[in-house]
Amino acid sequence: MNKYMPYAIEEAKKAMANDEIPVGAVIVRDGKIIAKGHNRVEETGCVLNHAEINAIEEASRICGKFLNDCELYVTLEPCPMCTGAIINSRLKRLYIGAAEPNSGSCGTKLDIIRDFNHSIEVYHGIMESKCAELMKDFFEKLRKK
Repeated sequence: MNKYMPYAIEEAKKAMANDEIPVGAVIVRDGKIIAKGHNRVEETGCVLNHAEINAIEEASRICGKFLNDCELYVTLEPCPMCTGAIINSRLKRLYIGAAEPNSGSCGTKLDIIRDFNHSIEVYHGIMESKCAELMKDFFEKLRKK
């Protein structure tokens, strides 16, 4: 499980380098990363450009609209919008780094993922301290500005 989270962390660092909230995601199929994404909301001026959405969009160009045989690794627990995309894309497994106490929709604040879909396997706490540290560092830096 930890094998792919470092790649999601690298994506999150790309977001942070661009003054984006540092969230990164990778999608794995048959043991290979087929898609990557990081937050690009500030860059694009569009609130839809979350890491998970960007990765799902890229993976869908490769696999089609359903990602039944794919796994998503994301550094921060998905929000309601991203959770909806995860459910609709029919991902097989979801690996989450850090919990999101304000809008986490996979068991922390809400449990949309289980309320609407019982077939997606969800795993929390994958490299949690490293993922949480990215968020902490980003917001500390932001407060200093």
